[in-house]
Amino acid sequence: MTHPKLDVAVIGGGIMGLAHGWMASRQGLRVGLFERNPAAAGASIRNFGMVWPIGQTAGERYETALRSRDLWLELAQRGVIEASECGSVHLAHHDDEWRVLQEFAALGQHSCHLLNAAETLRKAPIANPDGLRGGLWSPTELRVNPRIVNRQIAHWLATEFGVGVHFQTPVIDVRSGQLTTSTGRTWTADKIIVCSGSDLRSLYPRQFAASGLKLCKLQMLQTRRYTDLPQDAHIASGLTLRHYTSFEDCPSLPELKQRVADENPLLDQYGIHVMATRRSTGELTLGDSHEYDEDITAFDKSEIDDLIVSELQKILVLPDWAITERWHGIYAKHPTDAVYVDSPEPGVHLCVGPGGAGMTMSFGLASQLWNEWS
Repeated sequence: MTHPKLDVAVIGGGIMGLAHGWMASRQGLRVGLFERNPAAAGASIRNFGMVWPIGQTAGERYETALRSRDLWLELAQRGVIEASECGSVHLAHHDDEWRVLQEFAALGQHSCHLLNAAETLRKAPIANPDGLRGGLWSPTELRVNPRIVNRQIAHWLATEFGVGVHFQTPVIDVRSGQLTTSTGRTWTADKIIVCSGSDLRSLYPRQFAASGLKLCKLQMLQTRRYTDLPQDAHIASGLTLRHYTSFEDCPSLPELKQRVADENPLLDQYGIHVMATRRSTGELTLGDSHEYDEDITAFDKSEIDDLIVSELQKILVLPDWAITERWHGIYAKHPTDAVYVDSPEPGVHLCVGPGGAGMTMSFGLASQLWNEWS
């Protein structure tokens, strides 16, 4: 059975697929979106819900992240989703962490400024005051709820723009001008955008193998609900300075990395850097870790969860550390590019692998690509 022709077919109902569906719809195109699950179930819902421009390298990537931020706020202004302009605080509990933050602020390439210890505690009341040197405040970060925003955006695309949203519809074959679903139905489209994340291996195994994409598994946790938690901003520890590329130009970073490696090699082995953010309902989302490719198994490691909590207990003060939820996610990440883009055949575009920055980058990347494609 062949359906009416689409201008654009998007494969994947995660945040990258939704971003492309939105950008195409803004141009007045007839769009269909196909997702194999009843709703997005991958990395797009298994994250902090942080829109995190501060972690992106100065220049094009930072500007793309800020463009994404604007688009998230546009969705909030339209009443599609809720987005909190919460900002972020990087905490420094070691001299080398404080030096890195000073060097980063001095570069003047991101919207941020230093806080002394007292100012840091006002922005992050749950920060541990013992040994606190200070912090770095950035106003650009947002908080969204990853567990619900994907379906809210999908519903809005369907009702506002008439996007055909096809959940529980696995796509099993893609070729120039058409796609086929598991029911044997065929759809034709002038342009097909594949945003299937790590599942790209199924549709385009050769391209995935040659892409350089790596799979990354993260483990995360959630605390119980705190009814009077005086915290709004996202919090990152000094360990996070090892993770995001935006800090790579800081001269003191190698010293920090060496100290961490000497103190606890497991933090590097499991790629652990710790962050926390409060959900609107009062729970804290905590994380995370990074295991790659052959190190990924189906089973979570309690050792990783224990390390995450142990490191967070050094920098935060909570009434208790009752953990109510634990989970993991797997995403694809390109080693050098902000996202992997390829066109394996006419009219077919692959756009996967924004790494752990999907919530931060997807809208901006899709906007940029659609400007190029139009």
